[in-house]
Amino acid sequence: MTLEHFPRRLLHLEGLGVLGAALVLYFEAYYGWLPLVILFLAPDLSMLGYLGGPAVGAFSYDLVHTYALPLGLGIVGVLGDSGTAVQLALIWAAHIGLDRPLGYGLKYPTAFKDTHLQRV
Repeated sequence: MTLEHFPRRLLHLEGLGVLGAALVLYFEAYYGWLPLVILFLAPDLSMLGYLGGPAVGAFSYDLVHTYALPLGLGIVGVLGDSGTAVQLALIWAAHIGLDRPLGYGLKYPTAFKDTHLQRV
């Protein structure tokens, strides 16, 4: 591995760590398999933004594929004692966590395949 690929590898490892942590917390809280299976790919519905062009698509995809929103939802869930919010936040974070090692990073407005990790 060369140093030029080091940041990308770190982001891949970070994604795996988030995926693992989210799934451990999910099952430690005794949440069921069915919601996980049904909702795991729900964040990818944000790709529908590409129907409005690459800039709109990148914005909608990136908004849903950054850790900020599921983290915020998880905090609200914990503070508000809402198991449903925590459950959704963990599923959402796990989805993003899996995307990173697969190379699906945040999108640039030039094209869907242009990401902060690589050209997919």
